[in-house]
Amino acid sequence: MSTLPPPAEGGFCARAWARTERLQRAVVQHPFNAALADGSLPRERFAFYIVQDARYLVGFAQALSAAASRADDAADAAFLAGAAQGALLEERQLHAGYVHEFGLTEAEIEGVETSPTCLGYTSYLRACALGEPYPVLLAALLPCFWVYQHVGSTILESTGDDPEHPYSTWIRTYADEEFADSVRAARELTDRAAAASTPEVRERMLAAFTTATEYEWMFWDSAWRREPWPTAEWR
Repeated sequence: MSTLPPPAEGGFCARAWARTERLQRAVVQHPFNAALADGSLPRERFAFYIVQDARYLVGFAQALSAAASRADDAADAAFLAGAAQGALLEERQLHAGYVHEFGLTEAEIEGVETSPTCLGYTSYLRACALGEPYPVLLAALLPCFWVYQHVGSTILESTGDDPEHPYSTWIRTYADEEFADSVRAARELTDRAAAASTPEVRERMLAAFTTATEYEWMFWDSAWRREPWPTAEWR
């Protein structure tokens, strides 16, 4: 299991996690993640989640690429560009494996509408990429790294590494050391950007981190409900 130390005391990430502590608990305790942890999550709900997540990753990668283009430090730009590539390649390979396991056809996948929450989250990240300062964009991107690592490692700690678990591949992906290293790098980058910013920008960063974390909860909730468009009947 990954070992991720707490964020540096007094830094932005420590403040952001403290501000969203109740929300982080709600994410882990959400019925979707509770059912995923004990293996009882219905496959149709997980399949809905996988389809939505694959679409989300496109917008996430675009926002990461925008951040990479605005980074002054070459190492930071390389990390962000690499994370964008990982979002489109490595994580989508995980999705492809589950789609194959569930026997979903391309027609079935295309027939699943992008949910309101998925569209809202990706639109929010794209808006940050277009209209917010670089540090605020980093803060909006951070929850997708950090919250997933927190959920994956928390589930693995409670269940153990059981290869027979129906969602063991997903759990191990977000609970392993390699992903924890990415989270550490993302936190350190965001802390440095915050330290070099003004108090006003740091407050905007906290707001962006909180909003993106709320979207993380909403994303799992939308998968649990297999969220439809409430206006679909009037089209």
